[in-house]
Amino acid sequence: MSKLIYPLLVAQFLSAFADNALLFSVIAIVMKAGHAETWYIPAVQSAFTVAYVILAPWAGEIADTHAKPRVLLVANLIKAVGAVLLLSHVEPIIAYSIVGLGAATYNPVKYGILPELAEHHYLVKANSLMEGSTILAILLGMVVGAKVADYSIPIALGGCAVFYVLSAVLTVVLPAGNIRKPTKDAKIIAFAREIKLFFKIRGSTFAILGGGLFWLAAATLRVILIAWAPLVLLSKNATEIAELTFFLAIGIVGGSAIVPRLIPLEKLARARIPAYIMAMFIVGLGLTDSLWPARIVLLFIGMLGGMFIVPVNARLQELGKHSIGSGRAVALQGFFNNIGMLLGVGCYSLAASKGVDPIEAMMALGFLVLAGTFTVSIGLRTRVQANTPGHYDT
Repeated sequence: MSKLIYPLLVAQFLSAFADNALLFSVIAIVMKAGHAETWYIPAVQSAFTVAYVILAPWAGEIADTHAKPRVLLVANLIKAVGAVLLLSHVEPIIAYSIVGLGAATYNPVKYGILPELAEHHYLVKANSLMEGSTILAILLGMVVGAKVADYSIPIALGGCAVFYVLSAVLTVVLPAGNIRKPTKDAKIIAFAREIKLFFKIRGSTFAILGGGLFWLAAATLRVILIAWAPLVLLSKNATEIAELTFFLAIGIVGGSAIVPRLIPLEKLARARIPAYIMAMFIVGLGLTDSLWPARIVLLFIGMLGGMFIVPVNARLQELGKHSIGSGRAVALQGFFNNIGMLLGVGCYSLAASKGVDPIEAMMALGFLVLAGTFTVSIGLRTRVQANTPGHYDT
């Protein structure tokens, strides 16, 4: 595993820290502005997410056909522009969608470069480090961002812009990576062909749909918590909600750290086990009505989620490296992940507008994850085709 992974991890930490500090700054803006509509925060998060879906045909192509440090630099600067727009009192939904454009460009590169920095047997470990640094950044970004925003929103937004710029500077030391020739076809046509080609590879269905299921659950749970915590735990501001999700983030860090020893790429089928248990804990969270039990349940949900998503990501990157390209594969995964997130958040927003209780929504989410895991796991025992690297079994 190349030592150049460490500046990548630091750059990712700074960028992810700013992403989440910015989100909780937006939550503070909304709460102070007195937006009573239950749909508003989900709409803000959806504005961020929709960029991943719209840009997917181009983001993977950009990641694979340009020098990766240059793409990371530009993506971070786009995010900084979004933070400055928020600082300039631009409508949060519009400004946060600009941050989403930068994130959609950034994501395929940060994961697509990992197979070039880590060999096959170290790829799960590299993903573990990436997920661990990202979740640590999410954890600190949520808590620090919320506290600073509750004190001063302009200071919080200005700090996010500075972190994006620092992350951009760090990326210049990374290698250009393997640069592929761009496709001559229209990007949307080429993207559709890549989807068809990638789904023919054994193991790709679980990697793509499993990742989509995880992010659907994560995004939906996050917005449900924003309504659930004030109702059940009587949380009163962004800081208290951020402190609650602190335990979720700690759990993901722990799960990401231990999973390389428990679920190597050759044993990918094991990943469905923590997903099943995670679903049951989500249902259990809906039955919780006091602070510390909720924190403990969130800790286990995070740990099990980390144990599920890390090997799934590693498998997808390796499949992409040997087929359509890692950057294109990650962009394709991002496309399905964010469709899942939009569907999950959108369905919850619709349900909330119809008066559905967040407790009922949380329990329904748990049963959905349980059924979804069973569905995407069908056929997982089948060995990978001989023209793909490695194999997996139970």
